[in-house]
Amino acid sequence: MKQLRRAVRPMALAAVLGLLAAACANDEDPQAGPSPTGQVTEMTDDPTVSAGDPFDLLFVACQAVGNNGGTAAAIAGALDRALGLDGDVESAASTTYAQLSTLLQEHVYFAGIAVVQAYHTGPDSPEFTLAAGALDRNSVELADLIGSVDASKRDAFLELWRQHIGFFVNYALGAAGGDQAMIDQAKSDLANYGEQAGAFFEELSGGAIPSQAVQASLAMHVETLGATIEAAAAGDSNVFNLLKEAAAHTADMTAKALAGGLDVALDLDGDVESAAATTLQTLSTLLEEHVLLAGIAVRTAFVDGVDSASYDAIVAALDGNSLDLADVIGSVDASKRDAFLELWRQHIGFFVNYALGAAGGDQAVIDQAKSDLANYGEQAGAFFEELSGGELTSADVQAALQVHVDTLGAAIEALAAALVG
Repeated sequence: MKQLRRAVRPMALAAVLGLLAAACANDEDPQAGPSPTGQVTEMTDDPTVSAGDPFDLLFVACQAVGNNGGTAAAIAGALDRALGLDGDVESAASTTYAQLSTLLQEHVYFAGIAVVQAYHTGPDSPEFTLAAGALDRNSVELADLIGSVDASKRDAFLELWRQHIGFFVNYALGAAGGDQAMIDQAKSDLANYGEQAGAFFEELSGGAIPSQAVQASLAMHVETLGATIEAAAAGDSNVFNLLKEAAAHTADMTAKALAGGLDVALDLDGDVESAAATTLQTLSTLLEEHVLLAGIAVRTAFVDGVDSASYDAIVAALDGNSLDLADVIGSVDASKRDAFLELWRQHIGFFVNYALGAAGGDQAVIDQAKSDLANYGEQAGAFFEELSGGELTSADVQAALQVHVDTLGAAIEALAAALVG
C-alpha cells in the first residue's frame, strides 16, 4: 500500500539525536525542550497537549487507560471488591507503585520511539523533534512525582535524569556510526550516573533504598535499553521485543524497588507487596503498553509499510501484550480468558481500520471504525460487568473505552498527518 510508505532519509551521523540532547540535557534551563525549529525553548509543567503533535497525543492516550487516567484503577478496584483482594487498590502504596511503574515504562518506550524516529527520518526532522518532546514530558512528570516526596529534590532529580538520557544519546550516536569506543564511553558515563542516582535515592529515602540496589537496577536498564538501541541501529526487527523487555524491567523490578523503599521511608498507607497493589500495577502497565505498542505499530505501518518485516514484528509484540492481558483475565476466571482475547483482538482490528482510513484520508472508513469500536464497547462493558459480578458497570466500561477511542484515534490521525501527509 503506497500511501503507507515513506522514504527513509539519509542520516547525518554527526548530528543524530542532537536535538534529543538539547531537549533532555540542557544545563542552562532544566525546563527546556525542543521547538519545531530545533532551538531550545521554554517548557512548562502544564500537561496541555500540543495540537497535532502525534507523540504528545500518544502520551495522553496511554495515560488515559493507565493509572493516571483511571481505567486501570476502575477495573482493579472492581476486581478488588469482587474478589476481596489482600490490600487496598486506593492506598498510597498501591498508587505510588503504579505511578512509578507507568512513568518508568513510558520513559523506555518514548526513548525507543525517539531513537527509531531519528534513525528513520533524521535528527533535523519535525517528527523527531516532537518525539523528543514527548520523552521530555515524561521526564517532567517523573520529576513531579519525586517532588511530591521532597519538593527540594525535584529539580535536582530532573537535571540528573535528563543527563542520563544524554548519555543514551551518545550511546545511540555510537551505535549509528559503528563506534564502539563511543558506546563504551556512554556505558561508563551511565555507570557513573548510576552511582549518583544511587546516592540520590538513598538520601531521598533515608536509607530505605540502598545505593547498590539502585545501581544494579540501572545497570540492567542500560543493558536492556542499550540492546534495543543497537538493534534499532542495525535495522533488526527484533527491536520491538527488546524494547518490550526493557520497558518491563523498569516497570516491574525498578519501580517495585523504588516504591518499596519509599513505602518504608514514608510509612505509606497500604502495602506494595499486596495483591491489590500488584493488580493495579499490572493492569496499569499492560493497558498503557497496549496503547504504546499500538501507536508504534501505526507509525511503523506509515513509515515502513504493512508488508515490512518491522511491521510484522511490532504486530507480534502487540499481540504478546494482548496475550498478557488475557492471562490476567484468566487468573480471575479461566473460563473467560479466550473470550476476552478474541474480543480484545477484534477491537485492535477496528483500530487498524481506523489507521487505514486516516492514511487514505477516508472519513467514511474512520466513521465505520468508530461505530465498530462503539459496538465493541457495549460487548466489553457486558463482559467486565459479568466478570466483576456487577462491581464494574457496563456503562462505566463503555465510557472509559470511549475515552480510549477518542485519545488513541486522535494520535492515529496526527500520526497520519505527520508521517503520510
